[in-house]
Amino acid sequence: MTTAPPRCSLVVPVYGNADTITDLVEAIAVLAVDAPGGLEAVFVIDGSPDDSEARLRSLLPSQSFPSAVLVHARNFGSFAAIRTGMAHARGDLIAVMAADLQEPPALIGEFLRVLDTGDADVVVGCRTGRADPASSRRAAETFWRIYRRFVQAEMPEGGIDVFACNRVARDTLLSMQESNSSLVGLLIWMGFTRVEVPYERLPRPSGESGWTFKKKVRYMSDSIFSFTDLPIRVLLLVGTLGSAITLLLSVVIAVAWAAGLVSVQGYTPLMLAVLFVGTLILAGLGVVGSYVWRTFENTKGRPLSIVRAVHTFNGPRS
Repeated sequence: MTTAPPRCSLVVPVYGNADTITDLVEAIAVLAVDAPGGLEAVFVIDGSPDDSEARLRSLLPSQSFPSAVLVHARNFGSFAAIRTGMAHARGDLIAVMAADLQEPPALIGEFLRVLDTGDADVVVGCRTGRADPASSRRAAETFWRIYRRFVQAEMPEGGIDVFACNRVARDTLLSMQESNSSLVGLLIWMGFTRVEVPYERLPRPSGESGWTFKKKVRYMSDSIFSFTDLPIRVLLLVGTLGSAITLLLSVVIAVAWAAGLVSVQGYTPLMLAVLFVGTLILAGLGVVGSYVWRTFENTKGRPLSIVRAVHTFNGPRS
């Protein structure tokens, strides 16, 4: 006889989280007790440079909940790791949380209870506060304010770090195999019935955040090119204004020439005009090239991630 899969699945991408693995597994064990229909945990090691994989493989066999450890062939990014875990998840209700324990684990239990009622297809956590340094808070607030203003107004004010969905929403999300895109952006774009649950982010128990300035810039650019035509509209606006200003100056120069006020054309204005037009052309080529590159990447048909190993654990009853 085969055992029916748990109704709930928890996906946890892991990268550089060796120091929190023990506390993470303990927190999941508590969640599994009250999860509707049982809970399985799916850990995805996304090319982690530490011994997170070894620690998980040591701790999970003795746990009461079923689990799996999927190991990526290299670091593909957190969104790719989440996709891998969601594709492997067997439950009808799938939740995603980070391994750094900055989101309260009890929040996952609340997500699953909301989904279990059938009143929502997607549940997301909305940060009402964050126990981070003041500089980090201001940077995050600025980032998400810009994101909401120019990319997706429906995005919660603090972004989305933790969410859950039912199988229908999961299958729809995984069907969109877009490289260089935003997974949570796609989650918002899909629609469905969504419920937002407020929470306050906890202080990081150890280590430093991998959410660097470079990654923020990359995330913002991927989101802009994936979900809005803002760059094209900006170029169109600049081009229209530039054309209007050029036309006006042409009239002024023509009138001055007819009045005999222009004797020798200046070198500086000419060079400034050439530099301005050349820079505008390069910027336009960069924007168009970004769209073309992303289109080209999506035509290759490469997988968004590669799993080199899978380890499954069924608890002490196995």
